[in-house]
Amino acid sequence: MASKAITVGVGIPMIIVGALMAWLWAPFQSDMQNTVEFVGSLIGILGVVFFISGLFYTKEPVMH
Repeated sequence: MASKAITVGVGIPMIIVGALMAWLWAPFQSDMQNTVEFVGSLIGILGVVFFISGLFYTKEPVMH
């Protein structure tokens, strides 16, 4: 059972914000372009991590 709150509520918005920062905002920052690209990429990568962890989250522990 996946957690929609983590996947849709946290993962996808972080991916979108990171992509927008890296691709749209960074070219307009001449003196801090590398920093904005790095932060946007980091936010996007963390969004992917949250997205994947939300897919594997279960409320009940998995018994072997």
